[in-house]
Amino acid sequence: MRQVPYKTIVETVAQLCTDANYFLGDDMIKAFKDGLSKEDSDAGKDILNQLLKNADIAKTEKVPLCQDCGFAVIFLELGTDAHVEGNIIEAINDGVKKGYTDGYLRKSILSDPVKGRNTGDNTPAIIHTTLVPGDKIKITVAPKGGGSENMSEVNMMKPADGIEGVKTFVVDRVLRSSANPCPPIVVGVGVGGTFEYVAFLAKKALLRNIGERNPDPFYADVERELLERINNLGIGPQGLGGRITALDVFIETHPRHIASFPVAVNINCHVARHKTAVI
Repeated sequence: MRQVPYKTIVETVAQLCTDANYFLGDDMIKAFKDGLSKEDSDAGKDILNQLLKNADIAKTEKVPLCQDCGFAVIFLELGTDAHVEGNIIEAINDGVKKGYTDGYLRKSILSDPVKGRNTGDNTPAIIHTTLVPGDKIKITVAPKGGGSENMSEVNMMKPADGIEGVKTFVVDRVLRSSANPCPPIVVGVGVGGTFEYVAFLAKKALLRNIGERNPDPFYADVERELLERINNLGIGPQGLGGRITALDVFIETHPRHIASFPVAVNINCHVARHKTAVI
């Protein structure tokens, strides 16, 4: 059994919180640049250039990419042969506190959804935990902004709706979202499982890098088709019209009950943030 100090978890999570908010992934930067070559709208090209400039300023000056520094969503893969000295959930939340405080990141979490006040440190985090073989601990911090989260949806469809129903729902969700999630967006889609699990699948899908296809050729083709259909809607960067409404679409699936057909869409804005560390 490998021992992992409590402080190591705290320091790692804190660093991931700041890095995710300061440094946009290379895949997103490349996607902006690729979008410039495909965008027909002058306004759309101007927006994409501004997004590139914004990312460069955030990286150079170590300031947040966006004023909404997000809900701290953590994907934790915990090796069964790793033992954290202390409570790992408390360590992760202490890391979030440290990262959001030391990094001067906006705190957005209310202690109660109806009557609560701001917790003042962006905790508690949302922590999705998976047990895996080995003695390593993989932590991914994916700050999720409220604007794009508000444009997400779960639909308990009929099994007879099939894949065409899934496509229609995804495209319609983006169309109804319009400019609200700050396009160009990244679209995560969950299919299958249960009511609560399909939303997790849609969020997990957003962890992929731009251009990374589903390993199943069937779903890879659906991802490509959905991206094309979404970019034909004409919403464009920041909703000002144009070709680049979405940078990518990712689908994650899970077996389902014969009587249920859950489908979820989780939209990420152009600040699609996630950073990972393995301890």
